[in-house]
Amino acid sequence: MVWWSPLSLLRDALRGQRARQQDLRHLASNLPYEGLEKRKQPNRYLPGNAIKTTKYTLLFFIPMNLYEQFHRLANIYFVGLAILNFVPVVNAFQPEVALIPICVILCLTALKDAWEDFRRYQSDKKLNNMPCFVYSRKDKQFMERRWKDVRVGDFLKVLCNEIVPADLLLLYTSDANSVCHIETANLDGEINLKERRAVAGVCITEPDFEPESFNSIVVCEKPNNNLNHFKCYVEKADKEKVGAGIESLLLRGCTVRNTDHAVGFVVYAGHETKSMLNNNGPRYKRSKLERKLNVDVIFCVILLLAMCLVGALGHYYWRQTLPGVPPYLVPDSNGHLDGPGLSAFYMFFSMIILLQVLIPISLYVSIELVKIGQIFFIMNDIDLYDEEADSRIQCKALNITEDLGQIDYIFSDKTGTLTENKMVFRRCSIMATEYPHKENAIRLAVIDEPDTEEEVIFNQQPQPPQPVWSVAAEDSSPKGRQHQHGSRHKSKFAVNAQSNVAFSSPLETEVIPDRKLLRRVSIAERSSSSQKIDPYLDFFLALAICNTVVVSMATGRRRRTNEYASSVQSSNPLDNFSNLLKRAGSVRNIFASKAKKDRTFSDSSFKEEDRFNPSPKVDDSGVFTSCGSEQPSTVCYEAESPDEAALVYAAKAYGFTLLSRTPDSVTVRLPSGQKLVFEVLDTLSFDYNRKRMSVLVRHPITKEFVLYSKGADYAIMELLGAPYAEHLSGNQRDIVADTQYHLDCYGKEGLRTLCFTKKVVNAKDYEDWRLSRLRAKAAIDGREQLITDTAVQLETNLTLLGATGIEDRLQDNVPETIVALREAGIKVWVLTGDKPETAVNIGYACRLLEDEDLVINMSSKNKIACTSILDCTLEEVRRYENDPRNVDTTPDISLVIDGRTLAMVLSPDLQGRFVELAKRCRSVLCCRVTPLQKSVVVKLIRENLGVMALAVGDGANDVNMIQAADIGIGISGQEGMQAVMASDFAISRFKHLKKLLLVHGHWCYTRLANMIIYFFFKNLANVNILFWYQFYCGFTAATMTDYWLLIFFNLFFTSVPPIMFGIMDRDVSAEVLLGVPELYRTGQGAGVYRFSTFWINMLDGFYQSFICFFIPYLTYQGSDIDVFTFGTPLAAVSLFTILLHLSIEIKAWTFVHWITMLGSVAVYLIMTLLYSSCVTCNSYWTLQNQMIDPVFYLVCILTAVVALLPRYVFHVMRNSIAPTPIVQARHLDQLDPSTRDEWIKEWRGFRGGGAVKASKLSTPPSPVLDTTPQSPTDSDFLGHEITLESMHM
Repeated sequence: MVWWSPLSLLRDALRGQRARQQDLRHLASNLPYEGLEKRKQPNRYLPGNAIKTTKYTLLFFIPMNLYEQFHRLANIYFVGLAILNFVPVVNAFQPEVALIPICVILCLTALKDAWEDFRRYQSDKKLNNMPCFVYSRKDKQFMERRWKDVRVGDFLKVLCNEIVPADLLLLYTSDANSVCHIETANLDGEINLKERRAVAGVCITEPDFEPESFNSIVVCEKPNNNLNHFKCYVEKADKEKVGAGIESLLLRGCTVRNTDHAVGFVVYAGHETKSMLNNNGPRYKRSKLERKLNVDVIFCVILLLAMCLVGALGHYYWRQTLPGVPPYLVPDSNGHLDGPGLSAFYMFFSMIILLQVLIPISLYVSIELVKIGQIFFIMNDIDLYDEEADSRIQCKALNITEDLGQIDYIFSDKTGTLTENKMVFRRCSIMATEYPHKENAIRLAVIDEPDTEEEVIFNQQPQPPQPVWSVAAEDSSPKGRQHQHGSRHKSKFAVNAQSNVAFSSPLETEVIPDRKLLRRVSIAERSSSSQKIDPYLDFFLALAICNTVVVSMATGRRRRTNEYASSVQSSNPLDNFSNLLKRAGSVRNIFASKAKKDRTFSDSSFKEEDRFNPSPKVDDSGVFTSCGSEQPSTVCYEAESPDEAALVYAAKAYGFTLLSRTPDSVTVRLPSGQKLVFEVLDTLSFDYNRKRMSVLVRHPITKEFVLYSKGADYAIMELLGAPYAEHLSGNQRDIVADTQYHLDCYGKEGLRTLCFTKKVVNAKDYEDWRLSRLRAKAAIDGREQLITDTAVQLETNLTLLGATGIEDRLQDNVPETIVALREAGIKVWVLTGDKPETAVNIGYACRLLEDEDLVINMSSKNKIACTSILDCTLEEVRRYENDPRNVDTTPDISLVIDGRTLAMVLSPDLQGRFVELAKRCRSVLCCRVTPLQKSVVVKLIRENLGVMALAVGDGANDVNMIQAADIGIGISGQEGMQAVMASDFAISRFKHLKKLLLVHGHWCYTRLANMIIYFFFKNLANVNILFWYQFYCGFTAATMTDYWLLIFFNLFFTSVPPIMFGIMDRDVSAEVLLGVPELYRTGQGAGVYRFSTFWINMLDGFYQSFICFFIPYLTYQGSDIDVFTFGTPLAAVSLFTILLHLSIEIKAWTFVHWITMLGSVAVYLIMTLLYSSCVTCNSYWTLQNQMIDPVFYLVCILTAVVALLPRYVFHVMRNSIAPTPIVQARHLDQLDPSTRDEWIKEWRGFRGGGAVKASKLSTPPSPVLDTTPQSPTDSDFLGHEITLESMHM
């Protein structure tokens, strides 16, 4: 054994820390050093692959857990009081007894933490011992090892359907094109396959990769949690640098698919992998109610100190008034008796110990239990279960459920949140000619019919695919094109169940070509020569090529592996609780349909068959005919976004079929059957700054370098050069203007638009650009910016080919949900990247904007004009508010603002004015916004208006907005799970927000707020009885009840009813809360938990404790009973009064409420009787004697009635004279359903009729979309505008 000196160990530790903190890491292969001791290994300072997510060790569990628990100030407070009670001069109880409550709390919390940590230990152990293949120089082959044995610098071999053990730099794959397909569902929830390509020029051995031949140095950035970026280059022995990025990195936790095997070099291991750096555990947020609670706890501390001060002064006064030294004041062993001043000082601390229960020690534990119970009922609400997606709501933040009932603003994404994110190809414009695709529109209209929607969308049985689309077929009888519905009895989820392939429903994949365009494509293909390609063919080639769609022949079926998913399961106690109940069958009925669905689709494979035979021919009439010699090939498209899938399927409908894609080539089959293999020279990926993507290819026919681009219209139009229309004449030459007009029309119809362009790059320019691109890829510092700059450098002087319009349909019940949220007093903002015309159309469709609204459109191109527009708008709104004719009316103002103008108003000098305008708007629609702008807007409104904000989105671009809000909600839609992973709650449909907020949010807030208020009241009412007794015992901190019964009072007798009250009480039914959304407003702003409510209940606690003490006192005054016989009815009366007080507050009695209330009384009587039977206790046989005395029962009844009478009378008078909306709603609950529905309609009509609609400003009417094509003028593109108009559409 080698012994190291402490100095050497310290020096080695410092070197390791410096090595791990360096911005760049130089990694070498471990193979030349195999078998050597650790200090000779090149990567010895970097951590291994074993992970440890546990917080404790067996040896140090108790001290570490106590350290964690003492981070809560309440625990320190009660431990301090327990220790103080051991000081003889100030103790009020038996010291051992005073330790019981805090010890019980600490032990229960420790047991919970120990169980959670043990589960983490089991998960870590299972994960660390998973097998993998590591290359061994000694054995000359890949040997099976464990994940925990992997080190940075090792070579790993990952087989198909296996999980990647560490972050690997991909060096070799079994694929001939050096491509590896991975599935990242374990990381971001996305089920579509992603391509990873091996680092070029590193694998120099054929046919297999020999790790021993690797003599390069891998230089990479230090670990970070960014899953989408990676900076690295490989420095070869000849000093040549080969750049690599995220496209060559296999992340730990991903699954290899459709690839036999892949070999990679370990760059990050263990806790330094990107997946582990993103595993931050559950988020902790402090709710608004919790912040108020902390303030009230401080008030209770002040009240406690005041009462103790009264007790100390009272003791001083009592000692001063004594004529001598009474015999019960016993001096110490030296015969010394403390003076009145010193005795009063000691008594101050004794009173703190006596009255410590005023600070509720069990309140925090009770709140946690209540929240767990509330979340359990939310997660198992069948109305929040999406049977189509087989998913229910997920609650990730356990401590902010009550905030759901206090939301003031909702910030929502549009695509995938309000809409289905199922993109349907609707229209296109090619070379300034618009093709409406009427046949396809008819098909979609049939699907839209209410009576057949479920059947057509999910049960349609299309005819067998025809070999070709022909003009003759389009002219045939409509009966031939009708969908067959022979299987309408099948479940509507048969087609749309979750599949292995995203964006593959028939709604998205089936496109009926436009007959006119189909004929034009046929002519273009016949007329194209080897020297010149028709722009129509170029347009569809751009649709098929300019994307990142992965094509597979479905040769290998995916095998789902759950080991990794289970290993990273949440340590959430709620999840454990819910799973336990599910195993017991408590929620079996909710998910009973899942088993049936699994049996139905156990063998389903979502493959798309090509409608075109491999070798069709074109006849003289322009009809595509098939040779019929080959069977249609089966391809599977894996798209990262629904837009790309829709465009590829549209190109396929016209015969331009994407057959394969590799890092170096794309193969497209033309309608004639000819296959074109395009050499891919580079792909300029999409980013939110450029708003476009491009693919640079070598054309197989012309041998030219061609750049195909697609992107948003405003991002493409400014890059256009001379139009691709040299052979046209007259008005047709103005292709750009006509296409822009078509785009505007598409936007007003609510379609998502994209422009497609082409650019031919000469050989010299390409060579110069290629060198710049290689240098940018090999860079480490500023790599992303350099790559973006090279993309911008090439994307200039583009030639416009055409544009597309894609429909993204609204989800079910979105308009009803938004209307209900607005009626609930919630202001809804929609933040979208779509163009204004599209966003406004969707805004009207989802009723974010109403016909009678005053809609303010803000759009400007410089800050001066923006400032002027903002000032004018504010002045107009203020003028309306100050008009005497509009005294009692509220204008329904809506604001539409684009991203460029939004960036200006977010500047510091304009923020205040923008916020002032925005708070006067009922709804705001922000268009063309970036992900960063979304989060900035949320923070601005939250901080400046002090409101509760909720953000909801479905994609990675919504993560910043979700994390910036008080509550973030992710929608598990078509774009993966990144938004869900970053959220506090996850739902599958936008409509679920309605019940989640209006019902569960209202219930959670009112239940918890009332429970907390009751908890403060309960403790004060109990403690004050001891306080009143001090006036008759010389303020000596004496008690009239046994210490054990005092401890049991909060620990057993009154602990369960408040918890059940917080979990199960229901002031109004779900039906009424949904029917009358205005009831939600009771929780907004100050809500139920007000400063005044808190102090009124505290005063009531003083009154009830006063009655509970003095009625028994006056009853037994002058009698010869002992102090414990006097204290017994006091304890009983206090318990009965506190429980009856709770019974008044309970709105909906259930069997559980009866059990807990009667059970608490029974537990009190049983435990007190048993304890009083002990001859060693101070209160021996006291309760038994009291229970045979009729006076005891009379005192209990009379005291409870007098104590509760004011509260009861107050409730009766308030509910009779001035009933609140909640009380009125409770009356509706007592009616039969039909009568209740009629009352709800009448009530809503009355409340809605009181507000005057604000459409009185004299403004010109909104423009109406003219379907006659005409070229826009320059004024349509230049200048600044603000329209204050009442839109009537």
